[in-house]
Amino acid sequence: MGQVTEHDVATTRARIHVRDTDPGGASSPAGTVVLVHGNCSSSAFFHRLLGELPAGWRGIAPDLRGYGDTEPLPIDATRGMRDFADDLAALMDALGIERAAFVAHSAGAGAVMQLAVDHPERVGAVLLEAPASPFGFGGTGDAEGTPIWPDHAGSGGGTANPDFAAAIAAGDRTTDHPHSPLNVFRALYVAPGTELADEDLLLDSVLSTRIGEVHYPGGTVPSENWPGTGPGTTGINNALSPRYYDLSDFADVPQVGPVTWVRGDVDAIVSDTSLLDLGHLGSIGAVPGWPGADVYPAQPMVTQTRTVLDRYAAAGGRYEEVVLEGVGHSPHLEAPVRFVELLTELLARAGAPEPSLPDGAS
Repeated sequence: MGQVTEHDVATTRARIHVRDTDPGGASSPAGTVVLVHGNCSSSAFFHRLLGELPAGWRGIAPDLRGYGDTEPLPIDATRGMRDFADDLAALMDALGIERAAFVAHSAGAGAVMQLAVDHPERVGAVLLEAPASPFGFGGTGDAEGTPIWPDHAGSGGGTANPDFAAAIAAGDRTTDHPHSPLNVFRALYVAPGTELADEDLLLDSVLSTRIGEVHYPGGTVPSENWPGTGPGTTGINNALSPRYYDLSDFADVPQVGPVTWVRGDVDAIVSDTSLLDLGHLGSIGAVPGWPGADVYPAQPMVTQTRTVLDRYAAAGGRYEEVVLEGVGHSPHLEAPVRFVELLTELLARAGAPEPSLPDGAS
């Protein structure tokens, strides 16, 4: 396993903390892979993967704002994922990286897909790992991401479990209640029964999440529509609301890629039957007052991602979908050998990062 260095990078937008396999990039002739973590985690989720990258590739894993040791600037949810995407662009500028490959986990996929939409010349190969739907999290009911309610009720900061947020804020490391961070990690981040030698470090990563209205889960507003809560304007869960989050334009950047989409077949977070989606939870009786599948169906998250990627392929892009049996929401942790194989194959297909391409090039 290669050595990983942690350091801060001063950018035009924020002080960003990174894990870096080759500060300066002198020993990485093949190029750079930027690894972008998801919600309620940090760059520490990639500490093992960084040491297993293919020879010649530099790995950089930043802590996104609101997580880890990066400057905890607020998240403007009305910009969708652009606060994060703009931070990534500023980080690349500060490090002198014109174009990179990306590994994007969960909500981190939104940041990378937004960067690709805004600056396709900067995004090479992309490994989407258990990606959030291109139509956001919660409040949509079909493959096209059509909102269920005009106010997007059922998405945003009010959908998070307050006990989980409070436990993070308290630094709870116990298994004393169902919503403790460790219990949630074991039940949702990975397939139940998964044993990880570095679980303590990964729990530290979850606990690094900043809690509050401008971070996790963000503010909320009441709604007259079921389930009674809609998205506010600050914080990560609101940034993930389809009120502000629509990355279907990723289909129009075929010059990005190739793309490998990796997911586990028992993922409980990003799924057509997600255990965090209120439409699905209502259907199984876990949230009272559910108005029924004809009014508020479960969000078909996987189907939505496939819809957008199929359009991306029709426009000239290249993508492959890989489903790992018995794996949950974190394939790089649960099936590390296979994950490295898939990343190595993707980078080999892509070759070294190419020079900047003009808009519309394929």
